[in-house]
Amino acid sequence: MAEQLVIPRTTDRAALYAALFPQVKALLAGETDVVAAMANLCAAVHQTFQWHWVGFYRVLDGELVVGPFQGPIACSPIAHGKGVCGTAWAKARTITVPDVDAFPGHIVCSSASRSEIVLPLRGGSGKVAAVFDVDSSVLNDFGPVDEQGLAELCGLIEPLLP
Repeated sequence: MAEQLVIPRTTDRAALYAALFPQVKALLAGETDVVAAMANLCAAVHQTFQWHWVGFYRVLDGELVVGPFQGPIACSPIAHGKGVCGTAWAKARTITVPDVDAFPGHIVCSSASRSEIVLPLRGGSGKVAAVFDVDSSVLNDFGPVDEQGLAELCGLIEPLLP
């Protein structure tokens, strides 16, 4: 079934997340394939916020392998503890980077990326099974509202992860 997002005309991110969450929840209701769910979540977030890159990396065979995403081509694979994504995986916590050029070991996939947020997702095992990565072409573009809003959206994917 094709879906159309209803995105309010506002720059208030809290309002955008509040409008987006129930729509994504309905879109993913009954979905059993994690890749399909990841793909639709990426598309919804990218369409709503128009960020430079929005996507998932999955933990496969001891490294992060690019999964569904929206934006320019991606770096893959990423080692545990390397770059922002690998660090979020290793520390099992959200990492928000106001200026990627100031992050030690940042992996440059696109020179247009200026700030980044990465959220780890835990699967049924309790271990990090994937990370959700968002890059912006604007410096210092992410804050607590994004950390909370994206975490709630990622919570819709976690039950599908191993």
